[in-house]
Amino acid sequence: MESRGNRNIRINMMEGVGARVTRGLDWKWGKQDGGEGHVGTVRSFESPEEVVVVWDNGTAANYRCAGAYDLRILDSAPTGIKHDGSMCDTCRMQPIYGMRWKCAECPNYDLCSVCYHGDKHHLRHRFYRINTPNSERVVLEPRRKSKKIMARGIYPGARVVRGVDWEWEDQDGGMSRRGKVTEVQDWSATSPRSAAYVIWDNGAKNLYRVGYEGMSDLKVVSDAKGGYFYRDHLPNLGEQGPGSRGVHGLFSLGDQVNVDLELEIVQTLQHGHGGWTDGMFETLGTTGTVVGIDEDHDVVVSYPSGNRWTFNPAVLTKVNPTTAANLTVRTNDPAVASQFQIGDLVQICSDLERMKILQRGHGEWAEAMLPTLGKIGRVQQIYHDNDLKVEVCGTSWTYNPTAVTKVASDSAGLGNSSERLSALLKKLFETHISGDVNEELVKAAANGDAHKCEEIMQRPEANVNVQFAGHTALQAASQNGHGDVLKVLIRHNADMEVEDKDGDRAIHHAAFGDEPHVIELLHEESADLNARNKRRQTALHIGVNKGHYGVVKILLELACHPSLQDSEGDTPLHDAISKKRDDILSLLLDHNADICVTNNNGFNALHHAALRGNPRWVFLCFLPLPDHRLFSKYTGTQIYTYFI
Repeated sequence: MESRGNRNIRINMMEGVGARVTRGLDWKWGKQDGGEGHVGTVRSFESPEEVVVVWDNGTAANYRCAGAYDLRILDSAPTGIKHDGSMCDTCRMQPIYGMRWKCAECPNYDLCSVCYHGDKHHLRHRFYRINTPNSERVVLEPRRKSKKIMARGIYPGARVVRGVDWEWEDQDGGMSRRGKVTEVQDWSATSPRSAAYVIWDNGAKNLYRVGYEGMSDLKVVSDAKGGYFYRDHLPNLGEQGPGSRGVHGLFSLGDQVNVDLELEIVQTLQHGHGGWTDGMFETLGTTGTVVGIDEDHDVVVSYPSGNRWTFNPAVLTKVNPTTAANLTVRTNDPAVASQFQIGDLVQICSDLERMKILQRGHGEWAEAMLPTLGKIGRVQQIYHDNDLKVEVCGTSWTYNPTAVTKVASDSAGLGNSSERLSALLKKLFETHISGDVNEELVKAAANGDAHKCEEIMQRPEANVNVQFAGHTALQAASQNGHGDVLKVLIRHNADMEVEDKDGDRAIHHAAFGDEPHVIELLHEESADLNARNKRRQTALHIGVNKGHYGVVKILLELACHPSLQDSEGDTPLHDAISKKRDDILSLLLDHNADICVTNNNGFNALHHAALRGNPRWVFLCFLPLPDHRLFSKYTGTQIYTYFI
């Protein structure tokens, strides 16, 4: 019988196959790889200490991955590692495949590897690198201080010939015939960036494996640039050791863990893994300790309250023990809880760096909170974990209770000095009116305060279409589902079609927020249901990708176009197939979505379904097919080859 230790090693190695790598910390092998920055693919593991890599130039050799580390992982997305419940806040990849890069300065802001190395978000911000869902967070220096290396290999523009794993007969025109890479694509939905699209000199074109299951169908004869990457921010292959990779790897007893996904996602992932009860609210934002792992690999976590809860391992993120000891505040302590009551006046800590530390796991820190430092606010709510919701500077924020100081709960704290009380109330009042009027408007809209929005709009300097923190009041209200606020803003001539930095309009934000009634309201005011953002996505694309059935249903009932294409050429039908949503697929087909539209890869809906290998999707797409257009780009043989 295989031991648990050996099984973990085997799983760890299996999950590394297909990763794209570059030379690492202990490299001493000259230019076998083609030079600094050149890329290769992990083909297999000879042992826990030794890995076989095929470089894009065709060279294959064994390298060290324990004790000494010859390789860095550039991209683990082709291995299928994914972070359920996460989304890249720039390109909207959901979930994030490969490494997840989480901003240490901004709340709930994540990037995928492409966007992180592509300099998205603030370069001065520190990030955490999260290699796999259960691995420890690794804090990194700001990118602006770090060295960048150009990746080279099989990228768009490269000239290639058939490689070591070629099994496609003479599609290329014969041995040594050349082609040109036009794009790096996904071989399958669960293996992103694992293939290259090639146009051969004989005119043939097709998709070939570059990383999928460790395969290398191509060899580069003239490499191309693949963009810069932050070399020293990459993990060493094998450094984490067995058993720590992916949701299949086991946590260890004593590990400290956080639940840092959105509540709705956590509740979904808990189905079949112990479920979710109201008592588990105490786990959100609080560090717990692993005290047990059952036979199904579900994880039992103990919390400071003494309660123990069972979790799907995909819900948990391992926390560095030292960091947890320094940063986690046990707000379940009755002594802390008894300090505050609803209505108490509290002063926010004025030390910025201390606030950033104290807020981790307690609502997090956002740059928009800067005006609240040192200011006085009022406690509006005390959460299950004793975090405080405080109204301050005209809006509400969640604070770690150790980040605020109680100023007064009643007259006991003020003595008999009416002057002191007067000064205190004046200071509180000033914090409410000292902010920019347009900032106040957006915050009030986001919080659903229709009365405050109406009041602000009476001021001559108010501008209903001005942006704060990248969004207009209408966009903020749309995403949060505040219909009453929308009516106020519309009455004051809010522009439906203002775009944010991503090109998203109010209709897109309503789709993101899963707010069908807002979409209906916007439609009544003649909002463009088919508006496209910078990725050429409509609200329907977003509704399908987010899995918001109600949004998709109302958009289709309101006669939005069901088959517009995004920048990848995908229609909502392609997206529904990729997301494995039979219910949404049926809904689109019921509203005459065109199954014959092909994306940039030449795949129509049936090709796409066959490529994903689900006979039900193929059947659903095939039913409404009116004629021979099914075979407009590819032969029937090719379709069934993909399907098999």
